[in-house]
Amino acid sequence: MPRNEARRRETQMNFVRLRFLRFVVVISVLFVVSVTGAPQSYPRRIISLIPAVTEMLFAIGAGPQVIAVSSFDRYPPEVTKLQRVGALLDPDIERILSLRPDLVAVYASQSDLRSQLERAGIPLYVYSHAGLADVFVTLREIGERVGHAGQAAELTSSIQARLAAVRSRVAGRARPRTLIVFDREALSLRGIYASGGIGFIHDMVNAAGGDNVFADVKQQSVQATTEVILARRPDAIVELRGDPLAAVVKAKEIGVWRTLGSLPAVRNSRVYFLDDQKTVVPGPRVAEGVELIAHTLHPDAFK
Repeated sequence: MPRNEARRRETQMNFVRLRFLRFVVVISVLFVVSVTGAPQSYPRRIISLIPAVTEMLFAIGAGPQVIAVSSFDRYPPEVTKLQRVGALLDPDIERILSLRPDLVAVYASQSDLRSQLERAGIPLYVYSHAGLADVFVTLREIGERVGHAGQAAELTSSIQARLAAVRSRVAGRARPRTLIVFDREALSLRGIYASGGIGFIHDMVNAAGGDNVFADVKQQSVQATTEVILARRPDAIVELRGDPLAAVVKAKEIGVWRTLGSLPAVRNSRVYFLDDQKTVVPGPRVAEGVELIAHTLHPDAFK
């Protein structure tokens, strides 16, 4: 066979092969689309009015999708560069609408805001405060909603492993009956709000090896008078705050409890003041918050 004829036939065969490969690729793509549907579109302009959800979004790699946050967001540091749109009690609806979000995370109790955003056709993620286990539910839901389900699942497993490690460390140790205070008037024992027997703060202290003195009160917060506290006789008092205080101020705040000198917690110098957001925000740092509380209640377990 002449050499030119052989080359011509080889060229034709290569052309046929290429057309066949193109056909296979097109059929494969059509098959995938028919089975899975069109590619899912995830939000790219997210506004979060909830610090816990904001932390989750950044922790799972969705930070670049967040365009604005609440007035109380402080973590991670990247949020300082984002616009602020109010918070639980004072959401700025005009600013929110002007930013053209494609997802807004709101509290369940923000009924007016929810109605206005729904009328504007803006998708919502509705959040409610609940227990420690619900942190993982929220984390998985948010991950799926914004296209980071895999990262959310990995983070959930990591947090749960850290919590299991804390529980193991404090297992078998005497559990101090603990009063958990999250608010009161400055330098005073008036207006005391303590954790009741449900909610993530109660669950965190329980995981850290403490028994909540108000565990029998099935609500998230209890307005506790000094008379009630004296009757409950806590072995330890743990005050939790999200805003950092100077050491001298913390010492003064601890000092106000000395007026209740008959309490075992006061008599044994077991009054603690933890001013760290990790202990009050039900987000991806809850395991660190539990570790901090556990170190406070059971220092010998971590030596």
